[in-house]
Amino acid sequence: MEENKKQLYYKSTRGDREKVTASQAILRGLAPDGGLYVPEEIPPLPYTMEQFGKMDYQETAYAVLRAFLTDFTEEELRGCVEKAYDDKFDTSQIAPLVKIGKEYYLELFHGATIAFKDMALSILPHLMTVSAEKQQVEEEILILAATSGDTGKAAMAGFADVEGTRIIVFYPKNGVSKVQELQMVTQKGANVDVVALHGNFDHAQSGVKALFEDRRMAEELKKKGYRFSSANSINIGRLLPQVVYYVYACAKLLENQEIQPGETLDVVVPTGNFGNILAAYYAKWMGAPIGRLICASNENKVLYDFFETGCYDKNREFILTTSPSMDILISSNLERLLYHASLEDAEAVRACMEELKEKGSYRISDTMRKNLREFQGGYATEEETAAEIRRVYEATGYVMDTHTAVASAVCGRYREEEQSPCLIASTASPYKFVKSVLAALGKEEKGDELSLLHQLEKVSRTAMPKAVKEILEATVLHTMECDRDEMKETVRKILEA
Repeated sequence: MEENKKQLYYKSTRGDREKVTASQAILRGLAPDGGLYVPEEIPPLPYTMEQFGKMDYQETAYAVLRAFLTDFTEEELRGCVEKAYDDKFDTSQIAPLVKIGKEYYLELFHGATIAFKDMALSILPHLMTVSAEKQQVEEEILILAATSGDTGKAAMAGFADVEGTRIIVFYPKNGVSKVQELQMVTQKGANVDVVALHGNFDHAQSGVKALFEDRRMAEELKKKGYRFSSANSINIGRLLPQVVYYVYACAKLLENQEIQPGETLDVVVPTGNFGNILAAYYAKWMGAPIGRLICASNENKVLYDFFETGCYDKNREFILTTSPSMDILISSNLERLLYHASLEDAEAVRACMEELKEKGSYRISDTMRKNLREFQGGYATEEETAAEIRRVYEATGYVMDTHTAVASAVCGRYREEEQSPCLIASTASPYKFVKSVLAALGKEEKGDELSLLHQLEKVSRTAMPKAVKEILEATVLHTMECDRDEMKETVRKILEA
């Protein structure tokens, strides 16, 4: 492939005038002014969709990422792709498409931790280590991450024993499924730590962000030989690999004549932190045949209300649902969308973020709302989510997890008004939320969550993933807990141990 002649730079959503390369942005995670890095421009797809249709996932990943990561050499980027998308995925397709009824489900859960976070977190550690070499970084990279269940395990698995890195993950105690928790607390790796936080995901995410913005802490850690970076989707190196699977899906549907040339595909994404659907937006911007972007929420419907009213308001009850990875009231990646919708008005974005911090809410301008016309919100209640799992299973035999069911239910309502074909992002294996899935199917028996895994195997007629079998026999290695105001001190203790 011909080398890119134009260097693509990245800038902060909050107005920091310094432009940085892709490797600099990946290493930093967060901009010095607290903003998120965005590309100076969204590059066009380097090939036609017909050409992409003949590529496998690895070739698609290289081509899409090459357009964004222009300071990586071909050898460096191909090496990252090859190491990421290998036999740790249980299907050679990496992200298979399944047609169930009228809809297409993009299965993003075939990686090592059976959730869509694997798609990006399999490659991020390699992008980061190459970036560190390019920037001649001598300090050990300290990854801090907050997780609502899936990012934590995927990040820990990706960074485990990667030379030159250390990772600390915070997750909400009692705010993730038993399988999710076991996946994290049994993770091996000399450079890996996980902490159960007494609070919810927003507390964990806000705490991690505060640590990133703490200049004194950064200086203190630098003296000890560490530098902060992030594995959350605030890191542009985590977001961009997600663009790949939307380009891949559109190309395969065109190749298989499931959609026709000139036809667009609406995309329905279950989302809490807004990174996954933002990746679909970037894919559309690059030229993928995507129509409307439908943001599916659970009962924590702060994003639904935002798209309906133009007001983002986190001042509401935090609801624990059966789709815990979406139990989020502060959607970090929405800041990037605001930047694009405001036509890169960094001052307007900064004002919104300050209002959110001070008052817990903000309202966008009419102009910004007009620039969000491609987006539409929808939500599903707990009852609707369970009913959708059962409806699809009884009609087709297909078993989906609770997060995918939220999107599927929202898609069903959307389809009553629009007839465009829909792509549903299927973000986790049903084995990750076995208790909720079996309860929805009316097949739950007495017993703890882990004892139900074999029952799901019979019901779904799909083999239990290797990742689940492994945790049933694994030893718990991490038992640390802390209060939300103890995160800084906890990081210090871990690094001093």
